[in-house]
Amino acid sequence: MADERPSAAATASASSGIGIGDGGGRLLRRSSGSRGSRRLPLPDFLQSVNLKYVKLGYHYLVTHLITLTLVPLMLGVAIEVGRLGPEDIHQLWIHLKFNLVSVMTCSALLVFAATVYFMSRPRSVFLVDYACHKPSPNIRVPFASFMEHSKLSGSFDDKSLEFQRRILERSGLGEQTALPPAMHYLPPRPSMDAARQEAETVMFSALDELFHKTGVKPKDVGILVVNCSLFNPTPSLSAMIVNKYKMRGNIRSYNLGGMGCSAGVIAIDLAKDMLQVHGNDYAIVVSTENITQNWYFGNRRSMLIPNCLFRVGGAAMLLSNRRSDRRRAKYELLHTVRTHKGADDKSFRCVYQEEDENAKMGVSLSKDLMAIAGQALKTNITTMGPLVLPLSEQIIFFSFLVARKVFKRAVKPYIPDFRLAFHHFCIHAGGRAVIDELEKNLQLTAEHVEASRMTLYRFGNTSSSSIWYELAYIEAKGRMRKGNRVWQIAFGSGFKCNSAVWRALRTIKASEKGPWADCIDQFPVAILLSSSSVMGLVASHNNVQRILLCLLMLAKNPKRMLNEEP
Repeated sequence: MADERPSAAATASASSGIGIGDGGGRLLRRSSGSRGSRRLPLPDFLQSVNLKYVKLGYHYLVTHLITLTLVPLMLGVAIEVGRLGPEDIHQLWIHLKFNLVSVMTCSALLVFAATVYFMSRPRSVFLVDYACHKPSPNIRVPFASFMEHSKLSGSFDDKSLEFQRRILERSGLGEQTALPPAMHYLPPRPSMDAARQEAETVMFSALDELFHKTGVKPKDVGILVVNCSLFNPTPSLSAMIVNKYKMRGNIRSYNLGGMGCSAGVIAIDLAKDMLQVHGNDYAIVVSTENITQNWYFGNRRSMLIPNCLFRVGGAAMLLSNRRSDRRRAKYELLHTVRTHKGADDKSFRCVYQEEDENAKMGVSLSKDLMAIAGQALKTNITTMGPLVLPLSEQIIFFSFLVARKVFKRAVKPYIPDFRLAFHHFCIHAGGRAVIDELEKNLQLTAEHVEASRMTLYRFGNTSSSSIWYELAYIEAKGRMRKGNRVWQIAFGSGFKCNSAVWRALRTIKASEKGPWADCIDQFPVAILLSSSSVMGLVASHNNVQRILLCLLMLAKNPKRMLNEEP
């Protein structure tokens, strides 16, 4: 450490001079008592201008180009009208009087065109409110309990147990995620009755809270959409809800199965389409997943990963197309964009439910999953870009495309800045790798992905409902303001990538009964890597940073840090 200690001369210089950063990490000092000291040059303002402000200015100019053009024109017209005298107005009236037929015809055409326009406009769809299931504390699964139960169950060999331990440490999950009651027995007791009990507990708790918050009666709901990928009993989950709440006989109910973690957005899209057909109605969407009968008890590694990531969760949403609900609704649905890559065999099989060599049922995840997800995301954002991106970004993107395709210039593809289109991002909490890749590829900040990381940490991968826990996190933090746009994006088997875009209709206060109500002050938390990951990270930093990282890990968990092999 002797080479890092400042010299006496440097210390004296620092105590008698003024430190000025040159922007490159060096410290320039000027002695206060030396005449012959060289004067520092003025800073280069052109180099110090932050380009993001230039970009924001350009974005504002292009986005408001029509307004900035029409305002001077309207001012000119107003000035000319102000100059008209009584005689000029009288002459104009005479002119219109003798052309009454033309005036009436033009007025009738304008009224007809306006009527056709307003009648053909799609109905606005509002998210009145939503509710998320909060698992009971007595079914939480700390890492130690998970590993102990996995070992005592007798279903996994030593290599599989070690593999699950490594996955858990790198998953981004915390110690408070939950598994259904049937998985807490030794041995586990998966059954149809236990699976039904799990589904009822999750769905009914979310729906009870939703009906209480909105004041809507179950018989007022005309459309019901339920999505659950792996548990599809007879009668269906939607029939269970109809029976529980005694909904009306002509309700239009749908049950979506096998559509993966992106099915929540698909259910929202289906409800939106139904609300376009049926006016003045309510639609309820329930998104959940069932773990009880879908636990894997084999030793194939690609099928063990879901055991480590998926946890109990669910959400219920109330949508409306009633204009009277606009005042109390939280959000308005602007766009839904769906991308399906099922025509490609690799994409179709990258998330695949099957039996292993020992006839053990499970869901297999392909090693090509991240690459396939990247292609689906690329297609999805290419479709969605023109709908949401400001004109400035579209012009830049088109310019780069022309340079590459037409003029054959060797320039990198331009990635649009989606931060100009959205204020908040709800990225499906499928795993830490998914969040990391989207943060990197979309050039998002740590705050943009904070809701996704904290949802994964607190609740785990709750499948299609994870994007609603993330939205609840943003609201609980008090970050949702009127006019903010939210991008919900999810990936699912098939392979699919689906997006929903919402606009906040009011500044939203934190819910007193939300899933984060009793713990939001504890977040965000620092998610530490495993010791093996830390050692790899330490190797890429300088000596001081290495020591700080090691000390941090020692303080958090000295036993594991010292005993585990790097």
